[in-house]
Amino acid sequence: MDPVDALSRAVLLAGAVLSVAVLLALAKPGGRWGVRLRRRFVLGVPWGTLLTVCVVLSVYLLVQGGLDHWYRPTTIPFRAWSYFYPLGMLTAGLSHVGPGHLVGNLIGTVVFGSLAEYAWSHFPTRRGTASFATWRANPFVRIAAVPVVAIAVAVTSGLFGLGPVIGFSGVVFAYAGFALVRYPVATVVLLVAGDLVRLAYRSLLDPVVSASGSVGYSTPWWADIAIQGHALGLFTGFGLAVLLFRTRDDLPTPGRIWLGAAAYAASQGLWAVYLFEGGDSYTLYRAAGLGLVFLLAALVTAAATASRRNLVARIDLSRREAAVGLLFAVLFALALAAVPYNIVTVGDVAPDASSVEVRDYTVFYAEDVEDEYVAAYDFPVYDAGSVTTSGVIVTSGQRQVWYTAVSKGRLAFAGERTVRVGGLGWRDAVVANRTGWNVVGNRTAYAVRLRHDGTETFAFASNASRAEPTVAGRNVTIRPGDDGFTVAVSRRNETLGTAPVPQANVSVRVGGLTLRRNGTRLFAERNATSVRVATREQYRG
Repeated sequence: MDPVDALSRAVLLAGAVLSVAVLLALAKPGGRWGVRLRRRFVLGVPWGTLLTVCVVLSVYLLVQGGLDHWYRPTTIPFRAWSYFYPLGMLTAGLSHVGPGHLVGNLIGTVVFGSLAEYAWSHFPTRRGTASFATWRANPFVRIAAVPVVAIAVAVTSGLFGLGPVIGFSGVVFAYAGFALVRYPVATVVLLVAGDLVRLAYRSLLDPVVSASGSVGYSTPWWADIAIQGHALGLFTGFGLAVLLFRTRDDLPTPGRIWLGAAAYAASQGLWAVYLFEGGDSYTLYRAAGLGLVFLLAALVTAAATASRRNLVARIDLSRREAAVGLLFAVLFALALAAVPYNIVTVGDVAPDASSVEVRDYTVFYAEDVEDEYVAAYDFPVYDAGSVTTSGVIVTSGQRQVWYTAVSKGRLAFAGERTVRVGGLGWRDAVVANRTGWNVVGNRTAYAVRLRHDGTETFAFASNASRAEPTVAGRNVTIRPGDDGFTVAVSRRNETLGTAPVPQANVSVRVGGLTLRRNGTRLFAERNATSVRVATREQYRG
């Protein structure tokens, strides 16, 4: 272990322990916190939340293969692709794309799930009701209800998620929505506390981080948010809480609910309403999204605290009934919006390029092709048929999968990426590799190959690219092909000669020019003239 890392971790742990010790000494809580927890929890422990964590972790370790591949779980077969692929629909809400995704949601589960479970309580809260008096008052039944409802919400998030969703975040948002209605201020405080826990986890994982000004490849952070799935979870939590706590007549003031709901929704990016425009392009409707956040806060506040007075004179409809009805109407609208996406089928697509077959999967590379998954959902306000994609594409008619697993831009940045496919009890991998030459004054010439099970398949070649400089009236062109890169020398559109691009520190005579490769750079020379015409493409992993 690096001594600087070890010392940094020691400083973090010592600082945290000392800080908590100072808090306990000043607050002098005695047994008050324990008594308060034991009033709501059996032995003061949120058992239902911990059981839920165990279920989610088990899916990652056993179903997705995270036990043997912690950093590289199988994800494609466990996304919610279609109602005609039940496995993905049933497992998507419990699966995760990686350890960061998993740990983030587990922290959210512990933080918000514990508060929601506290609000629910292991013991009946109605005066005069005793534990074990009925099955509903049985603490063990009430504990079991927590993971059961969580799993039900997780499955619902997969069934009614928009697009190939994956992750437990819909349930985390439901926990938060449930807690916000009863304990809005505590929920916002725990939101910050959760960020602190995540920071502590990352600090223990990477105590010292070195960074530079190098350019990285990334999509906008808000483009990775499943906005509809998060909103669906949040409104589910709102609805369950309104139904429960209005019967208990145990709610905070409207101002607290409004502030808590608005603060939580804004901080969690529920304003990030965007459209995918194809490739790596997105359009964010930030102002409209923030307006929706304010409406969300007003709606949940009204549903929780509106009076029983008639909304309009002479109409037997109270303000409370109208607000609660509108809340559930929004919830149902969010859910129903995903149904058209999930009933359309995506069949096997025969690629023009060479492909790799892995059981029922087809993996290939293509550029500027219609995104078959998005195009299946063409609407009057959104021309989905014009959305194109480029990159390593995975299809499976059996699983209704059509997925750009690695975009063209990401592969160009990294040079090599692994695509993992699989199913229950098995997994396999296809490696995509890109090589190319940056041609001076023109676009890059490159080729993509796919490797699987020891066999390499030539998948794609870009157009040839001619260097802008001329030497003795001659042009130099780089041509990618299935047998490697070729350099062609021409004059007035007449090819004078071709040859493979020379190896490092080797020269070759072609069409009256000497082509000399110096490491990663290729020079064209004639007499005393030497001009760089191309540079080997470099990748940054």
